[in-house]
Amino acid sequence: MQNPARNPRTSALEAVILRDVYITSLGTFLPGKPIGNDEMEAYLGRIQGKPSRARARVLKQNGIQTRHYAIDTQQRSLFRNSEMAALAVRDALTRRQRPLEQVDFLAAATTQGDLCVPGFGSMVHGELQNPTCEIASLHGVCASGVMALRSAMLQVKAEERQLAIACASEFPSRLFKASRFTAQLGEDGELPFDTEFLRWMLSDGSGAAVLEPAPRSEGLSLKIEWIELRSHAHQYGVCMYAGANTAQGELGPSWLDYPSFEAASAEGAINLKQDIRLLDNMVKIGVDGYFDLLEKGRLTPDFDYFVCHYSSHFFREQIRRLLDQAGASIPEEKWFTNLYTKGNVGCASIYVLLEELFHSGKLRPGQRILCMVPESGRFIASYMLLTVVGQEAPARPALPPVTPAGPPALQVNTTDPLQASLVRQLTRVWIDFEARLHQVPIVSRLEHGQLTVEDYRLLLLNLRQQVAEGARWIARAASHIDLSAFPLRSLFITHAREEHRDFQMLERDYVSVGGKLEDIQNGQKNVGSEALSAWMFQRASQPNPFDLMGAMFIIEGLGSRLARGWGERIRDQLGLADSQVSFLLYHGSNDESHLDKLETAVQSGLLTEALVERVVKTAKVTARLYLLQLEELGNV
Repeated sequence: MQNPARNPRTSALEAVILRDVYITSLGTFLPGKPIGNDEMEAYLGRIQGKPSRARARVLKQNGIQTRHYAIDTQQRSLFRNSEMAALAVRDALTRRQRPLEQVDFLAAATTQGDLCVPGFGSMVHGELQNPTCEIASLHGVCASGVMALRSAMLQVKAEERQLAIACASEFPSRLFKASRFTAQLGEDGELPFDTEFLRWMLSDGSGAAVLEPAPRSEGLSLKIEWIELRSHAHQYGVCMYAGANTAQGELGPSWLDYPSFEAASAEGAINLKQDIRLLDNMVKIGVDGYFDLLEKGRLTPDFDYFVCHYSSHFFREQIRRLLDQAGASIPEEKWFTNLYTKGNVGCASIYVLLEELFHSGKLRPGQRILCMVPESGRFIASYMLLTVVGQEAPARPALPPVTPAGPPALQVNTTDPLQASLVRQLTRVWIDFEARLHQVPIVSRLEHGQLTVEDYRLLLLNLRQQVAEGARWIARAASHIDLSAFPLRSLFITHAREEHRDFQMLERDYVSVGGKLEDIQNGQKNVGSEALSAWMFQRASQPNPFDLMGAMFIIEGLGSRLARGWGERIRDQLGLADSQVSFLLYHGSNDESHLDKLETAVQSGLLTEALVERVVKTAKVTARLYLLQLEELGNV
């Protein structure tokens, strides 16, 4: 298949630079579980306790059925925007099996970062903690994600960089909390439609792409033929904006010009808004740019997929109608979208779209993908043409989808405020822990069907060194419980007795998949296991160390909620027998009973506000160190 003609406007510099650029991996992070339409107000909240009149109307037009939020039902943020971007970057690098240390350029895009200053690229780099590299911060609306891709592409094309990352992340849900709008209700007790419209349109998530000067040696890559962006800000006023109000189409004072931040907020100047009367222009400029690309020979209509980011099904029909009227229809089978299941993730949407298509099994070498991302901020149309290159990866057995397991369900007395508070806070710790767990390289490889026998042996070798000490720290904790809590001391001793032979299952599994017994028995703890073990013994050595209930919640919860699923996926991916994944299958079946002991301890009457705080802190630290143990496999 021939490449399309070069753009007549290509500069002399670009004409000399011939190095091709490839997207070799794509990753995403979509926080939490999919949220259905009926659940949205539980997360965003009802303004003054009243259900929205506009919600049903907007949802009927946009067609979105599920989306993701990075806030909980108390409207508390569970992540930072920069943190979600970093998680998507880690996912993309893990799929490519490239270390962070090799990244030499990072372009990061968002509509609104966590901070006004510094730039979003700096914040994402800080989250990633990779070594010194060049960065770029791209600020805008939907098209800024394409700006990040173009920035990274040019760095690689110019032979400046070898491994570039482009990423984009959005966190609009925190702007739409009901509490932000109570001062802005009209005389009828309702919000203006332009103010409320976006509450039911936007959602949270992030995506990232790895760009390199050569395709993957195995599997598929996407060659970037060209990326083009066209701003129409000279023709139109602002359509989607935050930081001011408009009257008769004219921008009023900036939020920084108000006498106080409170005054700006009360007048709605800080709200993210959209002038829906201007939205038809977005469709027109997007389609007009597509026609211009055809006329100038930049594009031919025989592409295989049309990946178009549109915010609403309503706009898809408008685009289709204009194409049909011009005799340039794009057949239905070429359209690719996941708007209806993943939601409108703004500038991250193009990454979320391409990631799903890239891993769908539909792509074949030689196919071409046209991407179009129109933006309504002040009207930008962006386009990208990709060619699928490489060889199809060998078929792998179908894997069940990975869905969040959710926190362990503790049966406690919810009418007791201390017990209820403890369960709520531990649930939040678990949500963060599980979200981060999916980004750990070995877990990500397992979930994407990329695990090897060597990976599994390495996991067993590392887990054994820490598991062998589990019964010891439980027994030490029991020895530091005084007679006033004798029943709980007995509970800890029983738990230690049940755990003390678990490491032998790990040894048997290791030998069954080709490992040597002396290797696993003489192995050393990795740096994460050292930290986790030291922490557990330090806490167990305190008088009446009941805060270890937080550690039990994480460790036993991982066993009860995730271990069986991991064991079954390892078994199926590697063609093993149940006896070769016995440790994981055993804990998946038996750790629920261990949680019963935790429930007994919680309901024993020992809780105080101070102890609840310590239990939650211990759960947080244990969760982070357990992640570190899995991140540092082999690093002894």
